[in-house]
Amino acid sequence: MATHEKPVLVDALGEETLGARRATGVSSPSAGAVAVPATPLAPDPEVVEQARRRGFTAKYKLAVLEQADRCEPGQLGALLRREGLYSSHLTCWRRQREAGVLAGLAARKRGRKVRLPEAQGQRLAELERENAQLRQRLLQAETIIDVQKKVSCLLGIEPNPPADTDRPW
Repeated sequence: MATHEKPVLVDALGEETLGARRATGVSSPSAGAVAVPATPLAPDPEVVEQARRRGFTAKYKLAVLEQADRCEPGQLGALLRREGLYSSHLTCWRRQREAGVLAGLAARKRGRKVRLPEAQGQRLAELERENAQLRQRLLQAETIIDVQKKVSCLLGIEPNPPADTDRPW
């Protein structure tokens, strides 16, 4: 009969083990020591490129549409592959061209729209009308005050001086 003996192993600390494994959660005396690499890990030098939306100028769109219109059957796919475009680009650009809106093909500025000079002119005219109305009311009020002063002089009534003399008006 052959006896099966467990091989004797020597671990890193020089301790002999009889081929046994340690139980999970049981640490060896050297478990507290963490191996630190001799050279620190360098950060990855490769920069990840951010995806950007492509923008097409009106001139480019019109040129591609002209080329697409001149294509014979079967050549349109080659044109789209060469330019890196989709058929939906052509569809959208054709609709814009047929609508007669070349401004639709041009790059548009983003952000708040600039006020039209027309709107500013309307606002100016409105303010001038309001100013004229206020001037008319002021003239009427001054006329009434002048008449009151004359009536008080004719009747011999002296106007009362204001009680608060520190008022600026």
